Amino acid sequence: MARPTILQIVPELETGGAELSAVEIATAVVQAGGRALVLSEGGRLVARLESAGGEFVPFAAASKNPIRMLWNARMLGKLIEREDVSLIHARSRAPAWSAMLAARRAGKPFVTTVHGAHSERSAMKKRYNSIMARGDVVITNSQFTAAIVKDRYGVADQRLRVIYRGIDPSQFDPADVSDERLAALRAKWDVPAGARIILLPARLSPIKGHRTVVEAIARLKQQQELGDTVVVFAGDAQGRDGYVAELNHLIDVAGLTASFRLPGHVADVPAAMLLADATLVASTVPETFGRTVAEAGAMNCPVIATDIGAPPELIVTAPSSERTGWLTPPGDPARLADAIREVVALSPAARLTLGEAARRHVLQRFSLRAMKQQTLAVYDTLLGSGLEAAFTKAVPER
Repeated sequence: MARPTILQIVPELETGGAELSAVEIATAVVQAGGRALVLSEGGRLVARLESAGGEFVPFAAASKNPIRMLWNARMLGKLIEREDVSLIHARSRAPAWSAMLAARRAGKPFVTTVHGAHSERSAMKKRYNSIMARGDVVITNSQFTAAIVKDRYGVADQRLRVIYRGIDPSQFDPADVSDERLAALRAKWDVPAGARIILLPARLSPIKGHRTVVEAIARLKQQQELGDTVVVFAGDAQGRDGYVAELNHLIDVAGLTASFRLPGHVADVPAAMLLADATLVASTVPETFGRTVAEAGAMNCPVIATDIGAPPELIVTAPSSERTGWLTPPGDPARLADAIREVVALSPAARLTLGEAARRHVLQRFSLRAMKQQTLAVYDTLLGSGLEAAFTKAVPER
């Protein structure tokens, strides 16, 4: 196949993982000499897509109306024929139904990527969700997600591919973060020089485990093991003013006002993670990938995460030179306090060793390049093309 045309469809092109992955894979297709179409209702990532050589096609991809979805399938069929599309890749449920119908009618390969685990409270909802398990190849973002897909829909192993979400090392590179950026962030957070920083970068939501963190820090203070450690809850409340008030009350009652910062959204995430002595993922519900774990690791930052969902796949916990972090049970302040205590007690040399091991681990297993190569290999399997080899030759590894 001289120049395959890959069509991806996603509801919008804003900032989510599915949208960003669509743009990143479109970029890889173009770099490999293919043609990349992305159908969606648009968004801030359109400019990035087009600057990389991808083609944006406005399409009512977010509609869940059954009549509209059938109409979309018809329109997709015409587009597939007109643009000589080789393969269709769907990244969300509503457009996946239209894409599957069009792909089957056109006799084209159909790929899906499961980016998250959706609730299934009824037989109808399960059937609606099942579209993501109907690809000729079903890509999942972790072994955890793959197990859910297999359990719910009986997808055979030969149709499943686990391709971890890729982290761009050029965006998350400790060498690119200046001392000035670190100093500016420390000053903005009002953290004294030399004080330890524990970072929880997540929206302010009960499922992110903030209450457990407050209880863990209270334990360390009571045991006089907290020292000058500062905990930063970096994230927007997204309208949850009552939850923010509750957290501030818990912090105040525990006498921890001087030990916590709630700065809202933090734009410079790489600098925040490099500045931190450890990054927390304290979620009380399973994460299907755990991008924060990988991003922190890329920034030489050890991670303390709850041992549910996908984070256990991303962290090396064996006490050795390759250790990258800790795992604790969700909602367990005592175990979380133990892990934070270990972080606070690390010598600078030990902290550096742990951070460097975390970056090596992320770059070896969770890089953006690996995600691109593995996805192109899926396309090659279905098309008999050579996209992966062409990409590897065109884009030398840094």
